[in-house]
Amino acid sequence: MNDFEEAALRLTAIVRRTTICLVALAAIMATAPSVSAQTAFTLPAPPFELPMLPSPSGNWTVMVGIGGEYTPDFVGSKNGKFLPIPIFSIRRAGSIDQFRGPRDSASIALFDVGNFRAGPAFKYVASRKSDKYAELTGLGDVKAAYELGGFVEYYPVDWLRLRSELRQGMGGHTGTVADVSADVIVPLIQRLTISAGPRFTWKSTKATSPYFGVDAVQALASGLPTYNARGGAHSVGFGSQISYRINPQWEVHAYVEYQKLLGDAANSPLVKLRGSSNQTTVGVGASYSFDFRIR
Repeated sequence: MNDFEEAALRLTAIVRRTTICLVALAAIMATAPSVSAQTAFTLPAPPFELPMLPSPSGNWTVMVGIGGEYTPDFVGSKNGKFLPIPIFSIRRAGSIDQFRGPRDSASIALFDVGNFRAGPAFKYVASRKSDKYAELTGLGDVKAAYELGGFVEYYPVDWLRLRSELRQGMGGHTGTVADVSADVIVPLIQRLTISAGPRFTWKSTKATSPYFGVDAVQALASGLPTYNARGGAHSVGFGSQISYRINPQWEVHAYVEYQKLLGDAANSPLVKLRGSSNQTTVGVGASYSFDFRIR
């Protein structure tokens, strides 16, 4: 059996387990009592408001949840692991029912007008420990990174969402990351929706080098050649998601995301000699929505 056949069998098994988990989640959630659409609580009015920003007063809808995904051990790895994934977003209550893609950062839609949304976005990037994986021996650790920025998304038609994020890293990397995605959203039957579309990521040198560069000391310790990883087009890919809304509060979903590393990330000796430029993630999750009010 060659590497491709082995990978295909592994992916098939993951998809089968994901489907079983999705069905089980739906069965469990279906027995949960439905909560009324009334606001869960009310917060006091803020002591001041920022200029140029809309007032936070009014009703808001919060989406929280948890998921799990089988994802590469680290970006560029050819092996995978299972990780828990948090889900979080806030939007104005009463706005168009929000679609959420698995690659979306945690976000708050402060501007929510018609088919346009914008606001702050946050993403946590886990640390990379060199002693956890043999492929990273000698490359040193990369601390956890916190990426802060914003997002904009637009629906030119009801079934198409365009989204872009721009984030600045702190901690493990101090570079800039831009994500662009498009999703075609198609209702299959009542409450069941499938979506799919392309993805693209750009990263600056400071966001690329800590993960794909190899300096002289690391080269001596790891056996890899020295490599100066620069920024640019980081990856291109495609994702698909299927979701089922059990009731107005509960939703379950499963997804597959594929990305092909590009440029200096793909050409890094860590990827070429010990990993893979083909990165696939399979996940399942559940989310709960509720309303609250700010006076």
